[in-house]
Amino acid sequence: MHIVKSLLCLACLITLAGCVTQSRKPPPPTLISNTAPVGFDPSIRIVTTDRRRFATISPPIIQGLRQAAHGGPVNILALSGGGSGGAFGAGALAGLTRGHQRPDFQLVTGVSAGALIASFAFLGSSWDPALQDAFGGERSDLIHSPKTSFLARLVFPSGLGSHGRLYELVDHFVTPRMIAAVAAETAKGRRLIVATTDLDKQETVLWDMGAIAAHGGDAARKLFRDVLVASASVPGMFPPVIIHVSDGVHAYDELHVDGSVTTPLFITPLVADVVSTSLDQLNGANVYVIVNSQLASPPRESSLETPELLGRSFSAQLMYKTKETLALVDSVTREHHMRLRVTVIPADYPGHSFADFRPESLRRLFDYGADCAARGLLWATIEQGIQRDRAAINGSLHAAASCPGSITTSSGAGHAMQVPSR
Repeated sequence: MHIVKSLLCLACLITLAGCVTQSRKPPPPTLISNTAPVGFDPSIRIVTTDRRRFATISPPIIQGLRQAAHGGPVNILALSGGGSGGAFGAGALAGLTRGHQRPDFQLVTGVSAGALIASFAFLGSSWDPALQDAFGGERSDLIHSPKTSFLARLVFPSGLGSHGRLYELVDHFVTPRMIAAVAAETAKGRRLIVATTDLDKQETVLWDMGAIAAHGGDAARKLFRDVLVASASVPGMFPPVIIHVSDGVHAYDELHVDGSVTTPLFITPLVADVVSTSLDQLNGANVYVIVNSQLASPPRESSLETPELLGRSFSAQLMYKTKETLALVDSVTREHHMRLRVTVIPADYPGHSFADFRPESLRRLFDYGADCAARGLLWATIEQGIQRDRAAINGSLHAAASCPGSITTSSGAGHAMQVPSR
């Protein structure tokens, strides 16, 4: 009888959830169009299937990156999705600053949790205190809702019909000062690019956040904020973001969600599966990839409870999509003689879950990433990372949660992996 009641309650919840909707205008009728957020130029974003526009916009963007590098190699930072794993990437950047090993990045790209970090990473180490506050400080409490179960958040996403906790967090940090700083850095040729998923098109959209910031005023701040919120809005956990657009004649509404629904990370303004000859201008670039999730985990029995099944399924999907994308990134960087450095939350990091937004968990992961980076134990090659995770799963590592860029000897002493140049 208890099971029957539970099923009836769940059915009622799902029925009610289906009735909770937000009114919206229809989306643009075509995949490729000149629609843009109201008041903005279409050049602030691109649907990644629009190859013709890519061929047009890529050369000047890459030329600007080279100018910003002042004759040296271009430094590219890609920040992946990963839910609560974003605390790892935030800590890693803070630790690179502490260890005096943080490069000046000409191009920063972010997806989902990585998008929330990207603005701070783009603006440099002087923004580290705000970064720590967002992912390891008191502000991180905003995302966690101890009274709301994971299943309830899937049925009634946080903030549906209102802005929610994620909105509050992002709105706090996206200030006029941040917008002005991003615009100033973009004027030097640097680029900050964030991905969202357009659910109506079922495509990735890349947003030039510097071009949005350069627009200025409150409209720029609001769109900048909304794009970041959309990029991090994991479906079911946070509500989608409606973005009002126009083609100059008709008004439409687009529905945007988590960028990692369609791409876990990307390294250039080009969509990952379109390799243009213009990338030759980036030969010799340094590519740094921070993966805010695990790519392997020790086997364990999965619960038959719905929340656990959903959480494990989301985690597995993200894991394998990220592996595939990293393989493509590795191929592209090899082809263009780029130096690739990668860091990942190791398989032996205990108890990690992409949906664990408890403040104490975020702070612990932030501190872990910061400590590893400060000690020069952050980066590894993809091959080294695979070997390290295999050793962790097989139980041959002697220290739990040793750093991503370290290996453990038979005596239990860790030392840094050597990342060879290409």
